Amino acid sequence: MNTATLISLGLYFIAMIGIGLYAWRKSTDTSEGYLLAGRNLPPSVAALSAGASDMSGWLLLGLPGALYLAGLSAAWIGIGLFAGAVVNWIVVAPRLREQSERYGNALTIPQFLANRFPDQATALRVIAGLVIVVFFTVYTAAGLVGGGKLFETAFAGVIPDAGLSDYMFGILLTAGIVLAYTMVGGFLAVSLTDFVQGLIMMLALVVMPLVVLFGEGGSAGGSLGGVPVPGFMSLTQGLTVLGFISAVTWGLGYFGQPHIIVRFMAIDTVEKVARARTYGLSWMAISLVGAIGMGLAGRAYAERNGLVVEDAETIFIVLSELLFNPFVTGFLFAALLAAIMSTISSQLLVSSSSLTEDFYRLFLRKNASEREAVNVGRICVALVAVAAIVIAADPNSQVLGLVANAWAGFGAAFGPLILLALTWPRMTGAGAVAGLVTGAAVVGAWIALGWNSSLPGGGEGLYEIVPGFIAAWIAIVAVSLATQPGRPSRDAATA
Repeated sequence: MNTATLISLGLYFIAMIGIGLYAWRKSTDTSEGYLLAGRNLPPSVAALSAGASDMSGWLLLGLPGALYLAGLSAAWIGIGLFAGAVVNWIVVAPRLREQSERYGNALTIPQFLANRFPDQATALRVIAGLVIVVFFTVYTAAGLVGGGKLFETAFAGVIPDAGLSDYMFGILLTAGIVLAYTMVGGFLAVSLTDFVQGLIMMLALVVMPLVVLFGEGGSAGGSLGGVPVPGFMSLTQGLTVLGFISAVTWGLGYFGQPHIIVRFMAIDTVEKVARARTYGLSWMAISLVGAIGMGLAGRAYAERNGLVVEDAETIFIVLSELLFNPFVTGFLFAALLAAIMSTISSQLLVSSSSLTEDFYRLFLRKNASEREAVNVGRICVALVAVAAIVIAADPNSQVLGLVANAWAGFGAAFGPLILLALTWPRMTGAGAVAGLVTGAAVVGAWIALGWNSSLPGGGEGLYEIVPGFIAAWIAIVAVSLATQPGRPSRDAATA
């Protein structure tokens, strides 16, 4: 490990903490400032923050690893995600921005649902809060696993022996840096760091595949056709019907991801949502193509040069060390950490906001001052992080598997609920509770029974988001039609 690599990584860490301190001085005096940046995010910041917090280390580890192993057929995950993101920005973003403010200036997703369906307010806030905390703890653990893998792969023997493995050191260092700027600067710090991290991620995903393909020792002069794996460059080779459905339905998860859709609530005006959509989808398209290219080019390079990669999810790390100047390698590692940290910080803050607003202020201290609420939020950030560290401590954890489970849990529990709450005036509070519980329960049962599969060709099962999403949708519609709305229809959400 070259000193230049460590220097560039150190500069990245310093920059992230500096942004946190800047945000601390700007907007952490009130709950709205700490949890939602005062609803004053510029479109570019909101868009890249949503994208960076969405993609996580999955973009540089999980997705390239899936392409490396399965070939081009795994690209259906990215295709499904992009389609889901388009619908999310068109249908959910403008409605949620307007309605979350109109219904009691809600600061969290559970709070919005409670204001939208006041007859079931307490039940919705408690159940939604529990779902958020449980699944986000698992999701945060997935990010920490990515940090652990980076240090285990790239920093072996460099870390001073302090009774910790390189893997565990990476987890603790990643968590520590994220905690520093998240606890201090709140939502504004998370969003601003996400913006910077999103740019770093995109640049790395553009540069890396090009260097792997066309650089010295590259993949057959830019050709991927030399990979001696039958059907590696086919979108359909080895793809079963269940595998295809499991891959493309990742896009269903977008509508129910609290750490993504909360960005819509923070855009400064509804009119600027369209501009944010353009920024966000452009960033996502470039980044997904880069990640797919990274997996394919990495496999071609490995086959051509006899490179053995024990863990496919580390192909980005391995090639960063092999092909680049040490200072640039540090930048590429920073891009990976950016992907990991941007998501972890968002998830910690959303979990903290739910614990603070939907439990502490609801049951323990209804009249808590703004300063007290902000300080409790900071404590909750730390508590969720500790729980995630415990889960991530297993070095055999797979980033894509953990992300898939958490993504499905949120997508099934909140996806149909958010879509129908924003677009169907006849929906009732009882229907909302039924959908929330049904979606989460079906996903949990599907995983427990071993019927799940999240990759094309990755198993005989069906990705758990599909039965969970369908069951939740049916539950909402059936129970809503069987019960009476808790408020006049004129106050219901507009399409």
